[in-house]
Amino acid sequence: MPAAERVLLRSVTMWLLLQTILLLASCLHLAAAFPVGCYPSEEEGLKTFRCSNARLTEVPRDIPNDTNKLYLDSNRIPFLPRDAFRDLPLLLELDLSHNAIASVESGAFRGLAEHLHSLDLSSNRLVSVSKDAFSNLKAKVNLSNNPWLCDCRLQELIRTVDLAAGSSAGIVCDSSAQEEHVGKAFLQVIADTDFCNVYKKTTDIAMLVTMFGWFAMVISYLVYYVRQNQEDARRHLEYLKSLPSKQRRSEESSTISTVV
Repeated sequence: MPAAERVLLRSVTMWLLLQTILLLASCLHLAAAFPVGCYPSEEEGLKTFRCSNARLTEVPRDIPNDTNKLYLDSNRIPFLPRDAFRDLPLLLELDLSHNAIASVESGAFRGLAEHLHSLDLSSNRLVSVSKDAFSNLKAKVNLSNNPWLCDCRLQELIRTVDLAAGSSAGIVCDSSAQEEHVGKAFLQVIADTDFCNVYKKTTDIAMLVTMFGWFAMVISYLVYYVRQNQEDARRHLEYLKSLPSKQRRSEESSTISTVV
């Protein structure tokens, strides 16, 4: 083999070896950057990041910002803080099912309103969540299999979100102010009961009772004041009667002037 060909072959071999080393180094760096049990992939042309069963106790911070599908299911995440997903503007699907989520702060899904079309929060520990946590969110939301407190807050939340198909039957009253609602599907309950209207009526009654109490106090004071003045006037007249006639007329004139 000519010397020139040997040099060329050696150069190509060294270049391929260098590229392989760089690729391996890049992979090792990515692996080190992600939490244990998390890995990126591509599914149906969509960039996916999976952290299922990774024993996570919080939302990872180093998720690639071009992720389209994020799986954080079957972990130990207890709550979702504000701006938990703000660096994921291209996210389409978010699976948070089978965690220990009991609290969702307002603004937790900030930045996802435009693109997110699927949000799974099923099988968590949600009891009560403000509707503000889902404001402007257009995604189909799964809220089934949570220990919900059936009240006005849940009613407002259900009216705010767009429930995923087939998930509404799984939103069941785990607790309620009215015992007969426990164990029933929430949509079945609100077909006959308006929790927010009941709350409004209760508030109105409380206001009426308070106003009546104040009114009664004012009336009582006025009655007391009038009676006290009458008693003082009676005593003064009796005093005047006991005086000599000349002095009495002078005192009566003074009393009349004072009254006028």
